[in-house]
Amino acid sequence: MRHLFKASLAVFFKDLRSELRTRYALNALLLFAASTAVAVSLGVGGFLGIQRDNEALLIQSALLWIALLFAALNGLARSFIHEEETRTTLGLRLAAPALAVYLGKFLFNLVLLVALDGVTSLLFIVFVHIEVGNVGLFVALMAAGNLCLATATTILAAIIARASFKGTLFAVLAFPLLVPPLIVAIQGTAPALAGAPWSTGYDALRALLAYAVATFVASLMLFRFVWDS
Repeated sequence: MRHLFKASLAVFFKDLRSELRTRYALNALLLFAASTAVAVSLGVGGFLGIQRDNEALLIQSALLWIALLFAALNGLARSFIHEEETRTTLGLRLAAPALAVYLGKFLFNLVLLVALDGVTSLLFIVFVHIEVGNVGLFVALMAAGNLCLATATTILAAIIARASFKGTLFAVLAFPLLVPPLIVAIQGTAPALAGAPWSTGYDALRALLAYAVATFVASLMLFRFVWDS
């Protein structure tokens, strides 16, 4: 376990240093999030943020999560594609066990999503004038949604790494997997924006965490076969 933990951290820090040098995935994520926030702001102005009825809050929640989803689809596939492009896949296979590779890549994608969430939420608050009534519940739902996105996209990125049309295939495979947790996250975030108590978000949190755990366990079981193929 100690060797696995060290190997996973080594893979994570390798990807982090590589990303800080190129900033490819980070720039893609942040640029997409900023473009979406500005486009929504120009389209609806401050009118949407002023409304506090159930329909308006649901629309705000949907726009926020759609921006996060498509930004994630735009950047998270790079976790394994970069290895194929730089021809370091074989070296990574020799240097670390398959499980450590998955855990390191998963942690790296999760860190990227946390950064994306913070920037996107701030941009929507500033440009779209979204108000967060229950900050704690909002953060918890965002964290649970991040786990769902990271678990699903990490294994899919490994599957499509050698494909010819990587970006298109990644989106096609990810969309049906991510729509169910996306719907739950949208429905759970709307009450958090309204300032509803924690009890209103328990069902959404349980559903998102159950999905994340199921996807994570399935990914751990399948990744070795994907990685060694």
